Amino acid sequence: MFSALILFLLASAAWPQGADYKAIFGKDWAKAEQFIDENRSWMKQMAARYRVSYPVAAAVVFPELVRYSAIRDKVEITLLKALYISLGNQYSDFSVGPFQMKPSFAEYMCAAADTLRGRALNRLKNKTGKDDIREFRRSIVSDLEQARSQFIYLAAFIKLSESKYGLEKAGDPEKVRILSAAYNCGPDKSLERVKEMAGQMYFNTKLYRTENYSYSDISLYWYRNFTASTGAAH
Repeated sequence: MFSALILFLLASAAWPQGADYKAIFGKDWAKAEQFIDENRSWMKQMAARYRVSYPVAAAVVFPELVRYSAIRDKVEITLLKALYISLGNQYSDFSVGPFQMKPSFAEYMCAAADTLRGRALNRLKNKTGKDDIREFRRSIVSDLEQARSQFIYLAAFIKLSESKYGLEKAGDPEKVRILSAAYNCGPDKSLERVKEMAGQMYFNTKLYRTENYSYSDISLYWYRNFTASTGAAH
């Protein structure tokens, strides 16, 4: 499995980056960059506290910030929240918040928290101890409506995935490509499935059918431009 990962990382490094996603997504991209600019200070602080790379974390969710700016005022999710709290994610599993996380994603991170180390994850571990399942789901929804709480789940996802996919010693660009694909297709997927999804074009920002793009390519595009403009990789 290790040799397969190395081959994939080498292929990723040579992946063509000809598309100008900033121009393609226009105003939606600008709004996503504005979110990053306005929230960079606390995001960097939380990334340092939870020992994850800030550029990697931001790159992983940047396509969701683009999508969020496009649809946040178009979908009414009040009913979906009520259905989830009452019946669970089998009946309602919706994307919410700036990082467009789903309750099923948050639940997975809570269940996996016991396998990870770090004080940042204590909050997630405590949630699994709630006796009332509706109270647990209600706390999930509350977390997902706040960017700072979502970042805790993001940090947990990065730590879990780095361990699961053997990325602890990989460079940040390699991490971005694999982690963004895993974030997009689900944290429970195998490395083989994640590699497959990294090249698939399913991402768009519209509620109706439109041209699709690779989620991972967009993440890597933002990462490369951010690090080039700031001269920083952490």
